[in-house]
Order: sequence, then C-alpha cells, then structure tokens
Amino acid sequence: MIKVKFKKFNNEVILPSYGHPGDAGVDLFSLEDKELKAGEKYTFNLGFALEFEDRYVAIIKDKSGLSNKYGLHVLGGVYDSGYRGEYSVGMINLGKEEYKIKKGDKIAQLLIIPFEQAKLIETDEFSESSRADGRFGSTGR
Repeated sequence: MIKVKFKKFNNEVILPSYGHPGDAGVDLFSLEDKELKAGEKYTFNLGFALEFEDRYVAIIKDKSGLSNKYGLHVLGGVYDSGYRGEYSVGMINLGKEEYKIKKGDKIAQLLIIPFEQAKLIETDEFSESSRADGRFGSTGR
C-alpha cells in the first residue's frame, strides 16, 4: 500500500477519505459555498497538498452522482508526484439548472494510481491492426 503525506494549508480542510472499504477514489470536499450556474466554470481550491512516491499520479475525477444527476463535470485534474502546491478541482456545470454546492459537500474524487512512462519513438509506419485508422463508429451500431 502506498503511503501519501497530506499537508493542510488551513484548519477548515476536510481530510480526503474513502466512502467505503475497497473504493478506488477518495472523496474531495468543498471549502466554500458556491452557486454554480448552468454553463459556468469554477475552480475550487481544496486547501491541501500531497506527497507520494514517483511512478504514481493523482487524478481527479467526477463524482458519478453529481455528473449523472446534475451535469457537474471535472475539468482536467492530473497531479504528478513532484507537485507540492495546493490541489484544486476545476468544474463546469453542463446541466440546465444552477447547482448549489455547500461547504463540506463532496465535489470530486481523487485516485492515486501507478503508471509507467512511455518511451516515445518517431516512426513513419505502424504495424497492421484490425482497426487500422477507424475512428468513431468503427465497430458499427
């Protein structure tokens, strides 16, 4: 199990936590009240930083209930192991109605996952595959 150091920038920060045993993502909590209008983007500062091992990355993702029920979507959210600054959650309201976020509400989730860096090799040709350059709808309906 990876150990992650957690540093608070203020006393109102709620420690990210797993909702259930076996969950992949820890819940992230709002530090403020915010009315997110339809179509509005906003960045929520989380008031903490993390430190974890190289070859891991922290990725911020949607809370499925907020995205499926209300259209709230996380924008970006990749934090490399060398980053020591404050974490934040960029969100957009893709729904048709305003959504009120209250201080202490769960707004996103963070996953800490291992990765492998790729060695990028320039080439003029690729090997053949069954899909080739087929894009959207390449498998039919």
